[in-house]
This record gives sequence, structure tokens and C-alpha cells, in this order.
Amino acid sequence: MAVNVTYNKAYSFSIKIVNLYRIIRSRNEYDMSRQCLRSGTAIGALVSEAKFAQSELDFLNKMYIALKEANETCYWLSLMKDTNIISEEEYNSIAPDAIELVKMLSSTTKTTREKIEKQKKATKQKDNTIPN
Repeated sequence: MAVNVTYNKAYSFSIKIVNLYRIIRSRNEYDMSRQCLRSGTAIGALVSEAKFAQSELDFLNKMYIALKEANETCYWLSLMKDTNIISEEEYNSIAPDAIELVKMLSSTTKTTREKIEKQKKATKQKDNTIPN
């Protein structure tokens, strides 16, 4: 269930990133706009992949990469704001969404990592109680 909420937020964010990309490209800024487009749209793609992960470890890996991409997107947005490529208003219209995705993905990876560790401990304890 939480993956679907994250996916929906990431998908909506991707749409905003694509629209921002178009605006920035119209101002003849290509390098940073491309980087932001790449990292910003990768978040949703990775969350989508995670929905069909082969294992919990695969799920965790994809979500960690999505977290890294969300964090990178925050970087590009801040850099573009601080170098006047995007306005404060444009930044404020999209940055909170990126920050929210970072928080959501941080929470998901933490919870998943704890769940995997708990399962490992339970398996180890079960293996230790089985007589040889």
C-alpha cells in the first residue's frame, strides 16, 4: 500500500519535473535541466520497478536508488535556484515535493531494512534451536 502512495507522488513529481525541464530548456539551459530531468524522473521509474522486485533485498535496493535520485534532484533544484536558472517561485513550487519524496523513501528504506534484519535474526534463532 505504501509503495502505491510513493509511486503516485513520484509520478506526479515526474510530471512537474518534465514541465520544469521544458521551461528551463526554453531559456537555453541544457546541462542542468537534463540532469534534473534524469534524476527527477528516475525516482518514479525505480519505485515502479520496486513494485515487482524479486525479493525484499531487491525492493530495498531499488528504493535506496530512488532515494539517492530524489536527493540528487533536490541538489539540482537548489543549484538552479541559487544560480538564478529558476526563480524562487519556481523552486518553491517543486522543491517541497522533492523533499517529501526524500522523507518518504527514507522512511520506506528504514522500515524495510529493519524488517529484513528482524527476519534474519528470527531465522538465525530458529536455526540455532534445531538439533543436529
